[in-house]
Amino acid sequence: MEEQTINLPEPCLNQLGFHPCACKKNLNLEGVCYEPPKELGEGYYWYYEREGMFAIAVLDLRLKEDKVLEYQQQDFISINYYDTISAEELSPYKRMNANCIRGHVSDCQVFRARYHKNVPIHGIELMLMPGYYHDYLVQKYPDEFPDPKAAFLSIDGISDFPELVLLMRQIQTFQGTGVSAHLFYESKVSEAISLIIDKTKGHKGFTPSGELSKEDLTNLDAVKSYIEDHFAFDIRTEHLTKIACMGQTKLRYSFKKLYGYTITEFIQNKRIAHAEYMLIGTDFPISQIAEAVGYHHAGRFSKLFQKTTGLFPEEYRRLMRTQK
Repeated sequence: MEEQTINLPEPCLNQLGFHPCACKKNLNLEGVCYEPPKELGEGYYWYYEREGMFAIAVLDLRLKEDKVLEYQQQDFISINYYDTISAEELSPYKRMNANCIRGHVSDCQVFRARYHKNVPIHGIELMLMPGYYHDYLVQKYPDEFPDPKAAFLSIDGISDFPELVLLMRQIQTFQGTGVSAHLFYESKVSEAISLIIDKTKGHKGFTPSGELSKEDLTNLDAVKSYIEDHFAFDIRTEHLTKIACMGQTKLRYSFKKLYGYTITEFIQNKRIAHAEYMLIGTDFPISQIAEAVGYHHAGRFSKLFQKTTGLFPEEYRRLMRTQK
């Protein structure tokens, strides 16, 4: 039987002008490797697909200019992990952070994102096609397999999942070929799904009795606007509950559901984004930038900046000011 392939990244790679190249020595020969045109940047995108069921991608790229990417996605769900990145999804707006698991459901929507120049885009992605998560798993485990889309989205942004990060690094560095590679990747995909399902079983919290009311949505927008105007200050949860006119548990759940971030993550992302602007556009010392965005200790600011982008502030400033 002829093996079916879907090649999920093809529309994106074609748009950017990537072309096939010889596999880099640190990559598995069972996959195919692509590289960008020289005017776009340098690095590689490695891709392995198994019978139109699942796929794995490893990327290590550095762009010479900021790039806005827009393309029609195929149907898939995925998780990825970045060691370093500086980018934002644009519809809806969402920062792409390093050092955390990102869960994604394409729903065949248009993907739009802006990637920043000079900062390395280094990470790994595990993608599942409907033939795997909808047909194969549901048929193999009828009436007991949970909604995979909900499970993948529930771990989006999670930073305390070392078991899954270790598994993805094992996939990234595996060098076996032939049947050993196929069996290894199949087993790791199953293991990843098992870890995700087990992780989501422990998720408990506020369960809404229905959709958010117009009043709730208006109040949550007021909370969001207040944070955007005061992110550099000490923002108390008690004050936000008064703005939202709801209890802490409902506020936390509803804010995350509506905006895709916890309140703490939203505040931190606003601070880091403003710090990026100051690192590029000013010569202020790191300690002064830290204080300007709301951190009284430069060390804590540096750790959070590195956790978010994969780079320390000094490295980020140097890379972003590099002229190529």
